[in-house]
Amino acid sequence: MPRPALAQASRPGLIGSFEAAEAAFVFGLPIVMNYAVMYEFAIDRAGSQFKAPFNAIYNEANVATWRDTAVVTPNSDTPYSILWLDLRAEPMVISVPEVPAGRYFSVQVCDGNTYNVGYIGSRATGQGAGSWLVAGPGWQGATPTGVKGVIRSTTHLALTLFRTQLFNPADMPNVAAIQRGYSAQPLSAFLRQPAPPAPPAIRWPRATAELVKHHFFDYLDFALQFSAPQPEEAAIRAQMARIGIGTGSPMPMSLADRLELLAGAFEGERKVEAGVAAAGIAMNGWRVTNVPGTQQAYNGDWMLRAVVAKAGVYANTTEEATYPFTREDATGATLDCSTNRYTLTFAAGRLPPVNAFWSVTMYDGRTQLLIQNPIDRYLINTPMLDQMRRNADGSLTIHIQKDDPGEALRANWLPAPNGPVYMVMRLYWPKTEAPSLLPVGRGAWQPPGIVKVG
Repeated sequence: MPRPALAQASRPGLIGSFEAAEAAFVFGLPIVMNYAVMYEFAIDRAGSQFKAPFNAIYNEANVATWRDTAVVTPNSDTPYSILWLDLRAEPMVISVPEVPAGRYFSVQVCDGNTYNVGYIGSRATGQGAGSWLVAGPGWQGATPTGVKGVIRSTTHLALTLFRTQLFNPADMPNVAAIQRGYSAQPLSAFLRQPAPPAPPAIRWPRATAELVKHHFFDYLDFALQFSAPQPEEAAIRAQMARIGIGTGSPMPMSLADRLELLAGAFEGERKVEAGVAAAGIAMNGWRVTNVPGTQQAYNGDWMLRAVVAKAGVYANTTEEATYPFTREDATGATLDCSTNRYTLTFAAGRLPPVNAFWSVTMYDGRTQLLIQNPIDRYLINTPMLDQMRRNADGSLTIHIQKDDPGEALRANWLPAPNGPVYMVMRLYWPKTEAPSLLPVGRGAWQPPGIVKVG
């Protein structure tokens, strides 16, 4: 690990250091969280979570099941392809194949500041094939022939997440075929020109949950070297520089200094967690949070950026996907299927308003992991509607319970745990015309409440 980053020469004093450390924690939380994931996925080749080195795509031709426990609240709708980008030497060109109409896909480019700096896919660019260039800070080249657009990252290292819709288990070979059509190559290779000199090798600090917890500011100081200072960061960077973060000159610190930093970080973490608990707008027992996503939309609101990252790092921008979530029924009582059964009913013509598809996924309320169940069903989604039973008035009822409701209702059964429940509704490419969930809190559509039936 690098040495603790606190400049001794011009210490601002107890209160100043505390406040600077608190602000640095809030500003730096998404950056450090990103580094920890990047280390596991793209750097630590001996680790169990390693996917692929920088600038190489890793395709996951599967969706999460109850056996997947590494990531909480896993998405079981869209198999992922993962690409970590190193843009220091030159830009990278991402290419996608033509994807058949009716199958949603998205390519989310998220930089080291956790800004969603660009999208490719059904909503953003359509279903057609094409190539897009992703450039790091300072790149000033012309848009090459054959490239449809340029996505600019505020950091030299960035993440690309490809999501490809899966219709049903038998559809997986079709998803895998599309994944094989995703590609990434350096700009020089795309142009068939000589490659520029390789960037300097990096000595990556090893990142584990325990190390990050105890050396947070060291990781932040290290990660900032890959981030170009942005205009809205001037004040926070000056504040952090007073305690040696981001200066390029880390120095030793005393026990008193360390205690000041730890106290400031503790307070920053407390405020972020409080922000997460209060996030979102209440809707019939559900909560829905607006995710600004872009650098421009956050506009220097470091607390909002930290809250979004803590609640779900790499969350899609609201226009791409919106996520109502709940642990409560329509009355505000905690969902618990150890003794209760529930229903979720969408009125006729009032299914979630989306351009792509929607889903409702069940998780264990304690662990936020998927539930082992006798029919291997973890969600109800749009592709399943044709097999589901409608009510006489055209409405659709989902039966939420731990026990099989019997053959007549099984198609509408969402298996639940024998205990507390956590549920997430995912609306991919939500509609903007009425009735819509958007703008969050002002739209004409809201998720219906969950009703206790026994």
